[in-house]
Amino acid sequence: MASSVHPRVLKLTKQDSQSYGFFLRIEMGKEGHLVRNVEKGGPAEQAGMKDGDRVLTVNGVFVDKEDHIRVVELVKESGLSVTFQVLDEESYEMAKEKGISLSEEGQARPTQQPVMNGVAGAIPKPKLCYLVKGEKGYGFSLASTQGVQGMFLSEVHPSGVAAKAGVQNNDRLIELNGDNVESSNHEQIVDKVKASGNSIVFLVVDREADRYYKNKQIKLAGGMATVKHLPHKPRIAELTKGPDGYGFYLRQQHAKLGHFIKDIDAGSPADKAGLKDMDRLMAVNGDPVDSLEHEQVVEKIRQCGKKSTLLVVDGETDQMYKMACVTPLLYWDEVMNSYSEAAEPAAATPTTSSRESSEHKPRLCLLKKTSGGFGFHLNAIQGLPGQFVKEVASGSPADKAGLVDDNIVIEVNGDNVENKSYEEVVEMIKKSGNRLEMLVIEEAAYDYFKDKNIPITTALIGTSKMNKPATPPVKAKEPKKQEDHPAPAPVTASSPSPPPSPTLAANLTPPPSPATAPSQDSPKETRKRSVSSSSSASEGDDERF
Repeated sequence: MASSVHPRVLKLTKQDSQSYGFFLRIEMGKEGHLVRNVEKGGPAEQAGMKDGDRVLTVNGVFVDKEDHIRVVELVKESGLSVTFQVLDEESYEMAKEKGISLSEEGQARPTQQPVMNGVAGAIPKPKLCYLVKGEKGYGFSLASTQGVQGMFLSEVHPSGVAAKAGVQNNDRLIELNGDNVESSNHEQIVDKVKASGNSIVFLVVDREADRYYKNKQIKLAGGMATVKHLPHKPRIAELTKGPDGYGFYLRQQHAKLGHFIKDIDAGSPADKAGLKDMDRLMAVNGDPVDSLEHEQVVEKIRQCGKKSTLLVVDGETDQMYKMACVTPLLYWDEVMNSYSEAAEPAAATPTTSSRESSEHKPRLCLLKKTSGGFGFHLNAIQGLPGQFVKEVASGSPADKAGLVDDNIVIEVNGDNVENKSYEEVVEMIKKSGNRLEMLVIEEAAYDYFKDKNIPITTALIGTSKMNKPATPPVKAKEPKKQEDHPAPAPVTASSPSPPPSPTLAANLTPPPSPATAPSQDSPKETRKRSVSSSSSASEGDDERF
């Protein structure tokens, strides 16, 4: 028989000097371990903990019948994060009255994802951090813990290089420049850091993620990491072919091992999409090309037809990823996951004072999905109304349509979602296909209209009906450099291409007039009109697109 008891899974995280923001106690005449005095705005309240809740499990351990002191110890031993299963007071007392086994309920697989301080939790990830030595060094120390394998990063200076790179106190060091150092001692790691010169790449894991992977007996490696802290970003360029093709040459340089963008035509689709001379091509429509021969990459681009999406890296980004011994496709995978929940606990959105101004209005934004998705994350904080936009990728459909971080979502495709759950709104967005219409509003304006009891609808927009993506081509620009939010390269809208020519050769721009012969020091170049005319003897092969 299906049970009417539904425990909630809550994950709380805190800082070193912070408490979880609640009291755990036992009371005369009441059964169970009670939650009391939930601090407003604290981790417990943000995760959805309520006064009177009973704690059933702590980190998966059933504690309803445990001594209270033991339960407190389990919470303290948990460190900076702890996962509870709790039951509201009414359900708990009803279960006791009916003799329902709470141990079975507490150990059952929960139907919901854990809530991490108010945001549905994703699987924790190790992180890659790139550090460039400053005048005062890297800004951290190494420490070991008795009985625990590995070295930990400690005394991380808040304004130092390590902290800015994403390192936190008590992160465990897994890899240094791609080499596993879990079994290395203090002196060996110090020697490796010194040998690395003025820059290093760490793979580190925080306590929460470390516990997760140890429990599952999974060995950590760089390919499992988030790359959002890395300062140099690969770029995703979406190209729509023009009358003269894409406007660049693809060149294979055997000495440099890779396929490189060359000779970009000014004003071409390649130029407008932000491609740069000597960008290294890593993927075409998400498929890695690094191990392919030149002719295979050429054919892959041709098969894309009028549109293609390229993942490229400049020299600096390429070098950083090589140092970390991971592929830039990790960035592609992270950006493609447009609706993933935040991997780190989200703090409550600060409240902005209401502005007594009628100039603040909602906006109706039309997004047209590309192969890179819509380009934003949807977040929600338990206890606060509605869903809000986060991590709008520069140059994405969301960015072009006018979405900005912290916009509150009012409607999705004409349906009001203010009282819908996070999961319902995500499902509505996914079902919208390639076209998404969102009515959004800034927080200050939201507060203003709510204070006035004015319903927020499209009627408030006035004459401005919709924010549509810009149609004229825009000048390519470098993506914003953000440590926390990867941003694809700007995507440029192009005029429709003419109907495809009947032959492959006709799609190619005629080669330029013959250049002078290359010097002995420079790789040979071949300008070809078709794949069949390639020269395998060349040190460098070019193909016009």
